[in-house]
Amino acid sequence: MAPNVARRKVLAREGKANKDGSYPTDTPGRAVAAKAYSTAAVREGRMSSSQKASIDARANRELGNKGGSRSVVKELGDRLKARDKR
Repeated sequence: MAPNVARRKVLAREGKANKDGSYPTDTPGRAVAAKAYSTAAVREGRMSSSQKASIDARANRELGNKGGSRSVVKELGDRLKARDKR
């Protein structure tokens, strides 16, 4: 039996942290990247802190931790800052 429209929409969003399907969190690497990019987006004013919190929560579920992988996220954030300065 083929999935109906509602089920297809749910399947399309699985593994994604944002409502529009961006910020995939289906693997640990993507989860860490989603946290880093959402942090950068908040700093730049492109995203609200509540959106970032929901992305972080989804990524933390994938990573299996409560506080997040701060050292990895910080390292990725530092790389983004360095890239933006070039």
